[in-house]
Amino acid sequence: MADTARAVTHRRVFNIAAPIVLANATVPILGLVDTGVVGQLGQAAPIGAVGIGAIILTAIYWMFGFLRMGTTGLTSQAQGAGKTGEVAAMLTRALMIGLAAGFALILLQVPVFWASFQISPASAEVEAMARDYMQIRVFSAPAIIALFGVTGWLIALERTRTVLAIQLVMNGLNISLDLWFVLGLDWGVSGVAWATFIAEWSGLSLGLWLCRDVFRVPAWRDWERVFDNERLWQVFAVNSDIFLRTLMLECIFVSFLFLGADFGDVTLAANQVLLQFLHITAYALDGFAFAAEALVGQALGARNRPQLRRSAIVTSQWGLLIIVILAAVFALFGGSIIDLMAKAVEVQTEARSYLIYMVLAPLVGLAAWMLDGVFIGATRTRDMRNMMAVSLMVYVVAVMVLVPMIGNDGLWLALLISFVARGVTLGLRYPALEAAATSGCSSDSA
Repeated sequence: MADTARAVTHRRVFNIAAPIVLANATVPILGLVDTGVVGQLGQAAPIGAVGIGAIILTAIYWMFGFLRMGTTGLTSQAQGAGKTGEVAAMLTRALMIGLAAGFALILLQVPVFWASFQISPASAEVEAMARDYMQIRVFSAPAIIALFGVTGWLIALERTRTVLAIQLVMNGLNISLDLWFVLGLDWGVSGVAWATFIAEWSGLSLGLWLCRDVFRVPAWRDWERVFDNERLWQVFAVNSDIFLRTLMLECIFVSFLFLGADFGDVTLAANQVLLQFLHITAYALDGFAFAAEALVGQALGARNRPQLRRSAIVTSQWGLLIIVILAAVFALFGGSIIDLMAKAVEVQTEARSYLIYMVLAPLVGLAAWMLDGVFIGATRTRDMRNMMAVSLMVYVVAVMVLVPMIGNDGLWLALLISFVARGVTLGLRYPALEAAATSGCSSDSA
């Protein structure tokens, strides 16, 4: 377990963040392999089926991301306060919530999948294959959602190398089974689904094994503590706030795609290509935002205001360094990156005309991304929810004003303005967060 009395140094922040950045780097590789193996079948339908099935399931699972974030914040605060029993109980609660949510999704798969295909219609052949794929993969929903909780718990204790190990083993097994099931056994789309199913349950099993030290003490099954009403309400409040905040953030990005479709297929494709730059930025910053979650939470739990402030500053300094590097890379090589992702000349030309927004996005979005980590660690989730609501309203107004005036440029400006709004509004709430370190009020959701 982490020693919260240690100074918050650049080395400590880097040691937390680097494994997360490396783990994130493996995610797109798995997607490429999934697409590549079904592409060897020589038909378009299997590629589309795996693509749409994976997108739908990823979107559904992403809505349960609150479990990762809420677990990190609450566990890091318990760790900082020296409440080892509560640290253990948080892992039990996270596992129970994740498993219950996953099994509920299995039971509700028919209406959930029906609604998903109403939103994202496909040809009859692709939809049939995608359903086969999803009906296999949904049975690993308990594993992948519970793994969110395990990951959040490990991040809170600064055990991010363990998170990297889980990700490497899970993705490595997935890729190996992809090749065997699809190319060796000729199982097609079902082979990709079974490979992911086995990998996800294996990932949870490995995660639990790597947490075995906590299962050797009785605190993890202290049911009176685990089911304590006050603690359960805090978990519910924190997670529900994060869920609503995530839902509003999803509304911004989904509406961005839908509004972009009004400008034609070429602009829609260009916007989709450029959004990958934002994904790269998020993956690169995640490690340092996660470090902020762990360190801020521990400092708040210990009621150590100077350490809380230093945690926010040092992690943000690293975030700034990463952002400046990314902005420079996008400015210098963004055109070449676009050409690699899109082969259609008209899409390349269209995307290049909006490249300036990808250079600006990391710079204007830094405060929002890093303050998200700070506020998650402090479990100031009511602030996160409310400031996201304000940012959503700012985005809507910006879209209504700018899009009719300057079209797709206005859409990108509205998105960037929403980033600024998140950063500014959370920044205005930061003094209250810091004051909580001395007042003893660790959460605004309790």
